[in-house]
Amino acid sequence: MGKIAFVFPGQGSQMVGMGKSLADQHEDIRTMFNQADEKLGYSLTDIMFNGPDEQLTLTTNAQPALLATSMAVLKRFETVGVTPDYTAGHSLGEYTALAAAGAITFEKAVVAVHQRGKLMEEAVPAGLGAMAAVLGMDRDALEEEMIEISRSGAIVAAANYNCPGQIVISGSKEGVEKASERLKEKGAKRVIPLNVSGPFHSPLMKPAAEKLRVVLDAANVQMSNVPVMANVDAKPVTDAETIKENLVRQLYSPVLWEDSVNALLNEGVDTFIEIGSGTVLSGLIKKVNRRVRTFAVSDEESIMKTAAALKEETK
Repeated sequence: MGKIAFVFPGQGSQMVGMGKSLADQHEDIRTMFNQADEKLGYSLTDIMFNGPDEQLTLTTNAQPALLATSMAVLKRFETVGVTPDYTAGHSLGEYTALAAAGAITFEKAVVAVHQRGKLMEEAVPAGLGAMAAVLGMDRDALEEEMIEISRSGAIVAAANYNCPGQIVISGSKEGVEKASERLKEKGAKRVIPLNVSGPFHSPLMKPAAEKLRVVLDAANVQMSNVPVMANVDAKPVTDAETIKENLVRQLYSPVLWEDSVNALLNEGVDTFIEIGSGTVLSGLIKKVNRRVRTFAVSDEESIMKTAAALKEETK
């Protein structure tokens, strides 16, 4: 049997009601969520369980909510005896991957991502930044166009390399609009504006990145127990200083998700388990390599089903 990677979703995977069934069923999960509320000084869980959706979608709420949900699901999943050889997460999910690998405590991580959300929202005034998903365009061709557009003074960059044929761009509103037109002319099948509050993973996030360094110093990052595949360079990392440096750079650098999946495959991973809300990453992983096995666990039922499927194999 090959190796197992636990992967954790980022912003966009949140949905009202996430984590609720586990909290209803298990006291230790309720305790965990209460810890998050206490650390943040408001009831994040109320927003997670009951909404409204616009509250949950705010970056400052979505980030700790996704982390808390994934960690709660992980806590339950660990009881079935499955352990990872690697962890990885998409953007915000990298913090969950680090918490899962023991590099940061749950409470410190919840506070750090809440603050990260604040810094990201404050970095660029609302309405001045934008992001868009570019579908059906070759990576090298897109990168060439980005260089050309940037030369004209517009701020725009690749933000997420999600899977072949799906790249997200980010930058100033004007830069993203200009790039969207140009990429369509150059053969992109579709360019879809994203409903986000800022130009994440673009050079416009650099001012926030320096402030994030202070947040990470307070988070007491340790060496991780298993290697975590980093977003910024798609390399496995365990060293505390490198982890922190990567997280600072991650704020204004592209998320190399496709590269990270390929790097995990090269390390011998053949089973990816997405832990938390939604199935976004499972879908992207399948587009990178159709032959790998993916599972998504988010509640008691999916945890038990996945555990049974994995046990079947080890027989």
